[in-house]
Amino acid sequence: MKSTIQYHKNMKVLYEDNHLIAVYKPHGVLVQGDKSGDSCLMDKVKKYLKEKYKKPGNVFLGLLHRLDRPVAGIVLF
Repeated sequence: MKSTIQYHKNMKVLYEDNHLIAVYKPHGVLVQGDKSGDSCLMDKVKKYLKEKYKKPGNVFLGLLHRLDRPVAGIVLF
């Protein structure tokens, strides 16, 4: 189990293993993309995983829950 907090391009990874990643979501950030076209946390996490593990092609990332845009908290993927 990793217990250290990792930072990746202004993204705070709180926990990560082969099955789960917990990321801090600041207020004002979307969890999933919407019609606004603003960047979202899900895309940032996919990019992080793709770069860290040198994955070819698209990265699949399941979302366990969402938080509203004005809310800060922990999101599990």
